Formats: sequence, structure tokens, C-alpha cells
Amino acid sequence: AYLTVSIEPLPPVVVGDAVTLKCNFKTDGKMREIVWYRVTDGGTIKQKIFTFDAMFSTNFSHMENYRKREDLVYQSTVRLPEVRISDNGPYECHVGIYDRATREKVVLASGNVFLNVMAPPTSISVLAADTPAPFSRYQAQNFTLVCVVSGGKPAPLVYFKRDGEPIEATPLPEPPAGAGNWAPRNLLHRDLDDTKVPKSLAGEGEVGGGQSPVTLDPPRGLAAERGPVTEIIPETVVSREFPRWVHVAEPIYYFRHTHAPVSDGTVEARATLTWTLNPQIDNEALFSCEVKHPALSMPMQSEVTLVAPKGPKITMTPTRARVGDTVRILVQGFQNEVFPEPLFTWTRVGSRLLDGSAEHDGKELVLERVPAELNGSMYRCTAQNPLGSTDTHTRLIVFENPNIPRGTEDSNGSLTGRCGFRLVLVLTLTVILELT
Repeated sequence: AYLTVSIEPLPPVVVGDAVTLKCNFKTDGKMREIVWYRVTDGGTIKQKIFTFDAMFSTNFSHMENYRKREDLVYQSTVRLPEVRISDNGPYECHVGIYDRATREKVVLASGNVFLNVMAPPTSISVLAADTPAPFSRYQAQNFTLVCVVSGGKPAPLVYFKRDGEPIEATPLPEPPAGAGNWAPRNLLHRDLDDTKVPKSLAGEGEVGGGQSPVTLDPPRGLAAERGPVTEIIPETVVSREFPRWVHVAEPIYYFRHTHAPVSDGTVEARATLTWTLNPQIDNEALFSCEVKHPALSMPMQSEVTLVAPKGPKITMTPTRARVGDTVRILVQGFQNEVFPEPLFTWTRVGSRLLDGSAEHDGKELVLERVPAELNGSMYRCTAQNPLGSTDTHTRLIVFENPNIPRGTEDSNGSLTGRCGFRLVLVLTLTVILELT
């Protein structure tokens, strides 16, 4: 007797699809059994998912005349109604028939197929690297957008667009092993505001004169960390607006794409886009991250608009502060949608904060047990991101507290009893009388 087994190949399928595995075999013998296996752990484990035993079946009357030699073609199918990522992998179909010469001998043959289960990405987001953080208004600096795509299998194709147009970017090499969070901080440094360049550098060609040795190392495009001599801001600069950067060409973008496997069989893809930020032209620019994947009928995308903060909305609680209260001043939002996330800095106009510090970072400023001396004090909140900054002021009005008698609180907010003051006065008068 002879036996041949083959399994029909399968195209990639998407999570949730119904899949039918088909095992075709041809023989001139009598069937003994059919067994389907799912192979895991690199072939070391075979999980039995379907068994047909002819010894306990009465549905094969057409095979009773096994002595008559003829080719019989059969098909065994296994249906997976809703495939999951965990169903991904190889499958085997094992067929056994009785040998024609002796019923005690069984002839075995098998076939295999690989089920490739794809999963579309489940989430996509765009964020700015290293924010919130201080950003110099007077020096060209690098800016990086990060696109994170999760839940896909296989890894998706990720690319960026600006104002709806694809960005042609220069690929960056993979980060070195063990580098952790890597960002191109010191690649290029060409662009400067011409009003901020010392004349000595301008004469040497930093802004269009002869070639300067410092501009010969890497190609032009991103801003690198400069030496102290080029970071000096002239004292004549009084404008709070960003200067007009000098660009001799369109921005040069740099792109890096990595992906890491996740325990559920999917991958997390990260794409970064880095360029020399120019607030003059990048403010209100629309950037989008788009993803193409074989399990998606159309690209999925996430978009952000680079916008400087404008008109912070500040609230103060309690609205009617009294001596000894804890006052909280909070930034609740802006007049516009802001991206990236701003950095908030609080200062007291003309003096230090209540705790003695010069400034405080964060969306909320807390003043513990405010004394009467803070009545009328002015507080400034500076909100800045790489696109710009804005200041908002609020004045603190402190009312008398009927539970705290007037004059019983010193400048540090601690209470002082009147009886102690009178006792010191009496002792002082007694000493004076004795001396006279």
C-alpha cells in the first residue's frame, strides 16, 4: 500500500478571521487514523487538536472493499472559527493506513503547514521627546517627535508627514547597545540667529563667510551643543520673542525606526523624527505619524500641531483667602491646544516665594499658612515650550481671619501671643525704674 499526504498552504490571516486547515491524502489502502497537531516551542511540543480513529467509525463503507487496488483521495479539515495571535505557528497532519499485505502493520505519513496570524496595530500616539524642559530662545536646538505604535504583528511601516506631505528624512543608525533612551543631541549645528553670533565668528564664516573648522565635521542640519563662547546672549537682547533663525535651506529631517517584541507575540514600533526647530516657521505646523500594515485596509494615523502656549487659565483656591489658610494657585488650561507639554515656572514679583525659594516648577503653586504680609503680593506663572512662552500674573488678596487676632502672626506665619509681648514690656520698665 502507498500513502501520500499534503496540506494546502495558507495565506496570512488576520486576528478574528475563521481559518480552515485542509489535509489532502491519497492511498490505495484502508484508513487507520488521522491526527492533527499544533507544534509549539520550536517543535519540541506537539499538542493534539483533532483525532479520527477508523476503528470506532462506521462512516467508511466505501472503503470496505480494500482488497480492490484503487486510488482513493480524501481530505481532512480542521476549522478555527476565530484565530488569535496564540494560534500562530506550525500545524501537522498525520495519517495512518493499514498495509495491504498485513492488517497488523500501519503505514504512516504526514504533512505540515505554517499558520501566519497577523494583528493590526491597536494604538498609535505622537509625543515630544524630553519634554517638558527648558528651551533656549536664542540658540537653535534639536527637536524630536516620537511615534509609538503598539499591538501590531508583524512590525508596521511608520512614516511622518508635515502638513499632509510626506517628509523625506535621512535614516539614522541604530543606537549602540546599552545606550538606553538615545536621542541625536550632538549631530549638527549650522543654524544660528545672525543677531546672536559674535562678530568674531561671523567674520570667520559661521553665518555665510569662509568655511569654519567647526562646520566641516558633520553635515549641516541639526543644532549641536556649542561651547560657552557661542552661548553668550548679548545684554542688548530684551525681546521675549523668539529670534528669526537663519536657515540657508529647508529643514533637514533625521529618522530612526526600531521595534521590540512584546510577550503576547506583537511588537512595539518606535519612530523618531529629529530636526533643528525653527519656531518662526514651525509654530502651528501639523505633523502626523502614519502607519501601513498588511492587516489594515487603510493607514492609521495620529497627528499633532506644534503650538506655543497662549493665555493660561489660572484659578486660586480658596477664592477668598484668609490669614493662616493654605492657598493653591493652579494652571487649569490655555486659550488654545498646546503641544508639546509646557514647562511651568512660578515666581513672586519683587521678592522670593513664601518658602524662601526664587522659583517653583509645576502646574500648581502651594502657599502654606499665608501670613497677612502676603496681602497684595503678585505671582507670575511662565509657561514655555519649544515654540514660545507666555506670562500670566495673579494677585493674592489675604483677608483677616476672625479666628486669629490681629497682630498674632509674624512674618513667618507663626503665631505670637499678646500676653508675651506685654510681659516683656513690663520687665523692661522695671529694669529702667531700678536703674533710676
